[in-house]
Amino acid sequence: MAASERRAFAHKINRTVAAEVRKQVSRERSGSPHSSRRSSSSLGVPLTEVIEPLDFEDVLLSRPPEVEPGPLRDLIEFPEDDLELLKQPRECRTTESGVPEDGKLDAQVRAAVEMYSEDWVIVRRRYQHLSTAYSPVTTETLRERQKGLTCQVFEQDTSGDERMGPEDTDDSQHCSGSPEDTPRSSGASGIFSLRNLASDSLLPALLERAAPEDVDRRNEALRRQQRAPALLTLYPAPDEDEAVERCSLPEPPREHFGQRILVKCLSLKFEIEIEPIFGSLALYDVREKKKISENFYFDLNSDSVKGLLRAHGAHPAISTLARSAVFSVTYPSPDIFLVVKLEKVLQQGDISECCEPYMVMKEADTVKNKEKLERLRLAAEQFCTRLGRYRMPFAWTAVHLANIVSSVGSQDRDSDSEGERRPTWAERRRRGPQDRGCSGDDACSFSSFRPATLTVTNFFKQEAERLSDEDLFKFLADMRRPSSLLRRLRPVTAQLKIDISPAPEKLHFCLSPELLHVKPYPDPRGRPTKEVLEFPAREVYAPHTSYRNLLFVYPHSLNFSSRQGSVRNLAVRIQYMAGEDQSQALPVIFGKSSCSEFAREAFTPVVYHNKSPEFYEEFKLRLPACVTENHHLFFTFYHVSCQPRPGTALETPVGFTWIPLLQHGRLRTGPFCLPVSVDQPPPSYSVLTPDVALPGMRWVDGHKGVFSVELTAVSSVHPQDPYLDKFFTLVHVLEEGTFPFRLKETVLSEATVEQELRASLAALRLASPEPLVAFSHHVLDKLVRLVVRPPIIGGQIVNLGRGAFEAMAHVASLVHRSLETVQDSRGHCPLLAAYVYHAFRLPGGDPGLPGGVPPPTVQAATLARGSGRPTSLYLTRSRSISSSNPDLAVVPGSVDDEVSRILATKGVDRSHSWVNSAYAPGGSKAVLRRPLPYCGAEPRQLLHEELALQWVVSGSAVREVALQHAWFFFRLMIKSMQLHLLLGQRLDTPRKLRFPGRFLDDIAALVASVGLEVVTRVHKDMELAERLNASLAFFLSDLLSIADRGYIFSLVRAHYKQVTTRLQSAPNPAALLTLRMDFTRILCSHEHYVTLNLPCCPLSPPASPSPSVSSTASQSSTFSSQAPDPKVTSMFELSGPFRQQHFLSGLLLTELALALEPDAEGASLLHKKAIGVVHSLLCSHDVDSRYTEPTVKAKVAELYLPLLSLARDTLPRLHGFAEGSGQRSRLASMLDSDTEGEADVGGTINPCVAMAIAGGPLAPGSRTSISQGPSTAARSGCPLSAESSRTLLVCVLWVLKNADAALLQRWTADLALPQLGRLLDLLYLCLAAFEYKGKKAFERINSLTFKKSLDMKARLEEAILGTIGARQEMVRRSRERSPFGNQENVRWRKSVTHWRQTSDRVDKTKDEMEHEALVDGNLATEASLVVLDMLEIIVQTVMLSEARESVLSAVLKVVLYSLGSAQSALFLQHGLATQRALVSKFPELLFEEDTELCADLCLRLLRHCGSRVSAIRTHASASLYLLMRQNFEIGHNFARVKMLVTMSLSSLVGTTQSFSEEHLRRSLKTILTYAEEDIGLRESTFAEQVQDLMFNLHMILTDTVKMKEHQEDPEMLMDLMYRIARGYQGSPDLRLTWLQNMAGKHAELGNHAEAAQCMVHAAALVAEYLALLEDSRHLPVGCVSFQNVSSNVLEESAISDDILSPDEEGFCSGKNFTELGLVGLLEQAAAYFTMGGLYEAVNEVYKNLIPILEAHRDYKKLAAVHGKLQEAFTKIMHQSSGWEPSAYSGHISEWASMVHDLVTWMNKSLCTRSRQSQSWQRSRTDWRHVLALGGGTGHVGYSGLPQPGPESTPCL
Repeated sequence: MAASERRAFAHKINRTVAAEVRKQVSRERSGSPHSSRRSSSSLGVPLTEVIEPLDFEDVLLSRPPEVEPGPLRDLIEFPEDDLELLKQPRECRTTESGVPEDGKLDAQVRAAVEMYSEDWVIVRRRYQHLSTAYSPVTTETLRERQKGLTCQVFEQDTSGDERMGPEDTDDSQHCSGSPEDTPRSSGASGIFSLRNLASDSLLPALLERAAPEDVDRRNEALRRQQRAPALLTLYPAPDEDEAVERCSLPEPPREHFGQRILVKCLSLKFEIEIEPIFGSLALYDVREKKKISENFYFDLNSDSVKGLLRAHGAHPAISTLARSAVFSVTYPSPDIFLVVKLEKVLQQGDISECCEPYMVMKEADTVKNKEKLERLRLAAEQFCTRLGRYRMPFAWTAVHLANIVSSVGSQDRDSDSEGERRPTWAERRRRGPQDRGCSGDDACSFSSFRPATLTVTNFFKQEAERLSDEDLFKFLADMRRPSSLLRRLRPVTAQLKIDISPAPEKLHFCLSPELLHVKPYPDPRGRPTKEVLEFPAREVYAPHTSYRNLLFVYPHSLNFSSRQGSVRNLAVRIQYMAGEDQSQALPVIFGKSSCSEFAREAFTPVVYHNKSPEFYEEFKLRLPACVTENHHLFFTFYHVSCQPRPGTALETPVGFTWIPLLQHGRLRTGPFCLPVSVDQPPPSYSVLTPDVALPGMRWVDGHKGVFSVELTAVSSVHPQDPYLDKFFTLVHVLEEGTFPFRLKETVLSEATVEQELRASLAALRLASPEPLVAFSHHVLDKLVRLVVRPPIIGGQIVNLGRGAFEAMAHVASLVHRSLETVQDSRGHCPLLAAYVYHAFRLPGGDPGLPGGVPPPTVQAATLARGSGRPTSLYLTRSRSISSSNPDLAVVPGSVDDEVSRILATKGVDRSHSWVNSAYAPGGSKAVLRRPLPYCGAEPRQLLHEELALQWVVSGSAVREVALQHAWFFFRLMIKSMQLHLLLGQRLDTPRKLRFPGRFLDDIAALVASVGLEVVTRVHKDMELAERLNASLAFFLSDLLSIADRGYIFSLVRAHYKQVTTRLQSAPNPAALLTLRMDFTRILCSHEHYVTLNLPCCPLSPPASPSPSVSSTASQSSTFSSQAPDPKVTSMFELSGPFRQQHFLSGLLLTELALALEPDAEGASLLHKKAIGVVHSLLCSHDVDSRYTEPTVKAKVAELYLPLLSLARDTLPRLHGFAEGSGQRSRLASMLDSDTEGEADVGGTINPCVAMAIAGGPLAPGSRTSISQGPSTAARSGCPLSAESSRTLLVCVLWVLKNADAALLQRWTADLALPQLGRLLDLLYLCLAAFEYKGKKAFERINSLTFKKSLDMKARLEEAILGTIGARQEMVRRSRERSPFGNQENVRWRKSVTHWRQTSDRVDKTKDEMEHEALVDGNLATEASLVVLDMLEIIVQTVMLSEARESVLSAVLKVVLYSLGSAQSALFLQHGLATQRALVSKFPELLFEEDTELCADLCLRLLRHCGSRVSAIRTHASASLYLLMRQNFEIGHNFARVKMLVTMSLSSLVGTTQSFSEEHLRRSLKTILTYAEEDIGLRESTFAEQVQDLMFNLHMILTDTVKMKEHQEDPEMLMDLMYRIARGYQGSPDLRLTWLQNMAGKHAELGNHAEAAQCMVHAAALVAEYLALLEDSRHLPVGCVSFQNVSSNVLEESAISDDILSPDEEGFCSGKNFTELGLVGLLEQAAAYFTMGGLYEAVNEVYKNLIPILEAHRDYKKLAAVHGKLQEAFTKIMHQSSGWEPSAYSGHISEWASMVHDLVTWMNKSLCTRSRQSQSWQRSRTDWRHVLALGGGTGHVGYSGLPQPGPESTPCL
């Protein structure tokens, strides 16, 4: 062969620029991108160290903004209205406040009144709702934003005519008959039928000759239309489990309610109606043996019966006419009973006698017992007239509520569960643990059941000796037994009808327990419903929020057995006395039913003729606001004369006793056993107790206790705890200044009160939890007041800061422990959080006044008597922790020296210090300090300063308690600082001057101390470490809103140093890294995160004298003749300037970079967390209304530009979305061989480059390597999961979409060629990761997930019963792979990895799946368009570059992949437009370089020309036409495109089942139309050549139609394919294509031997071509080398020099006509022979392959080949069963000869028979394995069968 021809072929194979090779080798020696990320000096400061941030405030002053006011200007500084003070009115349930009128109130009551009437004081950060902490992007919010999405059109979603456009429906009527009617040789008919078709619409400006710049501008403008505004709206929401920053504003404190039940008393009827009957309801818990509600009294008597008592009652108050009540149950239980008690007017006779008429007389016997009834009515009238004010017990019954709820509610839950209103999240959070205690037990839930109307018919008479609550609990317990003793008793027959239902949330006409009108109360004249006060069965921990001051009196028993005289019918009168005179009885006793609202006295029921009665009565009293020492309860005991006798009084007093209500300032409650005096008490008795034996008084039973009574207070004024009472009393004494004061038995003076107060502070930890929680707001307010306003005793200031701080810590701890079950996810107590947010205020200031009360600072000399700080803390600001303080204990494991060093870095030259500061008085930036509004004599301190100081100097015990609840003190300090600024109008003060230096020193010491606790406890108490870490992060984040931001950044840096130091010795670094990542995430969740990163200040390049390594390397940029701009380079790397200016963003991306390192600890978890932070932030930017402007969003995107470099360097470890399929296999490299070498991130020089340098003709693995997968070295380190990879890629796309295009272009211009190659590889992976999967894929996932969920129960049973072991289960799960890749296990994934579902439900509806497909389609379209935009930027960058060929080749590969994947019609229009522009500007890419690109392009264009979507066909036809025209204009013919288009069509029709020849004909017609209308080429032969090509394609389509007809007849189909292949004997490219098509079809049918023969023929064809080019010893000499496999291959020798010239344009230019192509064909042939069981042929194939591999020194493949040969020979030995191979071959030859003759005869004799008989064809198939080895003279179409002659052609 001529040397010129060899040079031409060598030119085709490889062309390398020497400079690029040398550059590549030097880059390769520098190592992988990850190898030096930790310690590389290219970044200035290693990533493991935190760079010192800029002084934020100085930067804002020194770099004034250069932008006009607007959205971009708003990024520079926080808004002026960032903080605002709100006064939120306290929610009042009632129309009246209920707070006592202003009068003479003591200090305690006055404090309570002020607290319950004050508005909430809220400091709101106006823009906080824009933070990810408070407005997270969730699945629900995304679904709202996804409304109105455009439905993208995809080819695979629908089938048939549904895909056709409006103009496609007329396709059939333009076709002139079936293509079968036109013979293949009839060219005129083909042209005629093609011309009669209708073409698609033409692109209007396609044929115009426009400048490339104009085309690019037009394409860019079109691409910007119909774009999704927010990319991440289309991606699944961030994982909520990782959202450590998630917060919610605390609900304001509200009055506690349990589950509420509405009980309506409808009617009460007896067999006889002779007298009024009065009823009461109450709830009792049998298990707890406790009455759990107050009594509700009702009166269902008729008006006529009520008239009998007209003489004893005034006009009844409307509040006493209530017949319905609302009961509250905090702890639902199946042991709760609704007890109904009935009373009647007192009459002569015991209870049994009075009940007898009701038990024996029936309504039916009214006529019969008429006289008896008249006597009973007459007697009743007399008793009512005389004894109407007295009652007697009558009867009782009980309703088991659990039975009502379960029997009625179960049916309701089954039928109407969907209709029930679910409680809102706020309602669920409002409930305490008591509301959720029985949530799992439906039987004990009273919140949701169907209303029930009950008729109670059996009542039990009361027994005089068994009236106590103890006896009642015995009766109730007995009622639950099947054989109840009560059932044997004769009942009192009656009918009580009541209605029980869940109480609605808003109930009209409702009265509170204090008889206040509850909103809404439309009409005061309506019959009310009463709220019944609950007495919870167990403790309820809820703070008091409203004024309540009630007292309940329970007389239990009276023992007058030793009392002489007529004392039998005993009644007890109770009075609340404000003095000792009877006129001083206060009307504070609540009325019962049908009476006045309040009474001055009340009586117990009378038990007839009983000297030792028991009582069940309950008296409810409203305590006066001010209870004094003279207030007492006075009890008078009367003997009531039931029978009128002359000279006998109705009631005779027989005893007196009393209870003083105050004792040492405390309200007296609890059980009492009182002695009873026979005589009236003497004057001044009220200040003494009855236990004092007053002289001259007679006592019943010798002054023994004979009257048992119990007092219970339900009060939000009186704590009823001795420790709380003492604390409040002492505080109020100090406020009033009334000395001396008596406290119990001690008289306190000014000298002793301080000691008592300190002791009281220390004793607060001993208080009972329930009252402490109830009065927590009071206690905390008083403690704050003691700190802010230290008391003055004896003219000196008493500093109680330390004691108050310790008390606060213990109170917070007690409250937290009491409410442990209702904490949020971070362990925060909602009660304490609500206190800080709503209730806390600075004492003495009126938040309503802007000027407020800025507290002046009064400093004193000592800690004990002063308000200042210890003198030891003034020694140096760098040492805020004093070692001389005895209270300061060293924390175990602390390193004080290290903390001191960290603090010392900012201690001497602090940014806020006035030393050497321009802000100092007289300085250049000094400001006029306003004088304080006033400086009174009252000492005041700042709470936040005192808290910080006391925390820093606290002892170890208190510090431990404070650490457990650090979040509480941090929030308290923050609100104190905010109020200090707002009330003092200090927000306009420069941030450096807002807080004094000593306070900031304390903050620094505190941050260091807490940070040290985090790093030391992470391995001991991980839960506490997590809480402290989050609390510290939130504290610093809050400080950024109010303090010097540069100083806060320095605190963050100090904390990072602590963590970094600890990491070096930590046994489990992953735990610390996780905490640090959470810390960073919380910091970055700040609502002004973008502003905090100084986005609008230009980046300053490093001012180092020597350039960095990265800048030096980048100076060798491929595309820029000048040195790279260091500013641009710094913006795209985690450089020193970037991390210094964009401090928070730098921290975040540094964490991501460290997590993505191959050797990172706990890599998989850190990958997910780090990528999740970035994803969450980008989502928040997308939904933030402040960043909607493109220019603003571009500035935001600049904060994430290094993400592009990070993702590019992490590329080898990203999930291989494009791996697994040959056509879409992930590219090993995106550039030419030089770039491929760079893409290999291993530590060695790429062999490709080494061979190129050595001058070798072909480097092993060059170009498309024999092993197409990524190298093992490139995949070193922990790979990212599919979910993490996809999330990282979508973040990359977000940056590319929103970043400034000009900035991206400057960056790409500075990139070296290998870096650009990895960037293109990244874009390629983005296309693969977000490829649309189709609606059917969603349905498949849904059915798969649903099937797995149904099978889960059976697997669980197997595991429990032991029928399957853990190992087998693990192995089985490892084999269950997701349909999306071999690395994903669906069971252990929270979501399907390639696209995460929007719901956890497994049975999605059709609408939900449609919506998911809609969103996924839009995501795929937008992601592809972003990639396309970036490719356009790269193309514009490299247009003038010397190395543009290799880059543009890689760009075109990415474009081709995008065109070949599943894309929407919208993208394909833009993608094809980009392809046309690319080919127009750089035609040499296709026509002078690698033919493979042109072949791929033709294949994709033809596929889209056959699309059922008209828009796709229009653009594909235009692209194909311009491709032909471009090829023609270069060489006056387009032979290459002709050949490649024909080959592509042959490949399509042979392999694609869903190919539409009708639509392709229409596209052919469109191309013909373009050729006819192209004015510029009318004078040439171009139109004729196009017409010839269209005719050939039309003929191929005609054959395609015939092939489709025989799809169900494999034999006839193969006959037809063989005829087509035979017809291309003179066109090697097309023949090779059809041979491969036949092999694929054979393999699809399972005929592996036939497929192998086809591949052998293909290999022989390629061998003939290679033999023409060059005589290489390691290559086969031609088809002769394969005749040992099959003699039929000699047919391929027809290709010779007279037919084909290797240099002819378009011939033999495919990728298969290379050595690597030949290797691939041989490997496929060997594989098919192995599958077909023809192992002897495997050896013959490998004989031709082994020399090639040996020449390339590919030892890995050689090892594999010899291994396969060993397997083949072993199987031959086993199959032969002792036969000699030679004998076996001889038998084969004989059989082949016989069968050859037999088949020839059968073919001739049966050709005229009907084709319905298929048995002959099946018989031929059975002999194929024999013929494959037998030689014969048949053709390859039948793998050795004879080809029918011309006479038999019709029967084919």
